[in-house]
Amino acid sequence: MLLSSEQPACDQCYETLAKIQEPTCPTCFRPQAHEEVCPDCQSWEKDSKWKGILTRNVSVYSYTNEMKDILSTYKFRGDAALVYVFKKDLQARFKRSFPKNTMDAVVPIPLSPERLYERGFNQAKLLADFLPLPQFEVLQRTHHEKQSKKSRQQRITSSNVFSTTDASIIKGKNILLVDDIYTTGSTLRHAAKLLIDNGATSVSSFTLVRS
Repeated sequence: MLLSSEQPACDQCYETLAKIQEPTCPTCFRPQAHEEVCPDCQSWEKDSKWKGILTRNVSVYSYTNEMKDILSTYKFRGDAALVYVFKKDLQARFKRSFPKNTMDAVVPIPLSPERLYERGFNQAKLLADFLPLPQFEVLQRTHHEKQSKKSRQQRITSSNVFSTTDASIIKGKNILLVDDIYTTGSTLRHAAKLLIDNGATSVSSFTLVRS
């Protein structure tokens, strides 16, 4: 139940959000028994094309059934105000995981123009607006089938849907990509590779949810 920007959700709703607790994979933030690189991240790093492209991902919440419903309402039913439910936890996790001056700027993962028109807002940008860093909207996205409709293998092997609008401002910068969910890491790595290829020093990611 949405209340107001000061108290965006009732206690009962807020308590369904499962914040990720360590130990996690140090690369993708998957919760696990030990703090070691998970098999998925080992596979990414064994591929010379992707080795070192994404420094690490940090996420706030686990992808529970409750979070699935909340994300669906947030993204697909046009309830942009739900972003305030996540603000406090998002900012707290950011402060813990990214010490001051380690990141130079935020780049939200964009929607295609068609998807943005359909949805009315970019959920990643609304999350990025809560972070105390300059925000560079230097990526644009080609319209394709929704990622949620693709299999894991299709996501990993898909062509890069991103291009840059102004690469000069990211050169020499440590960039933090922001998106709503980390599933296979494919979307974030495609975006990160483009930024690295255009001069970014490093790229990490910060996502609301770890699937």
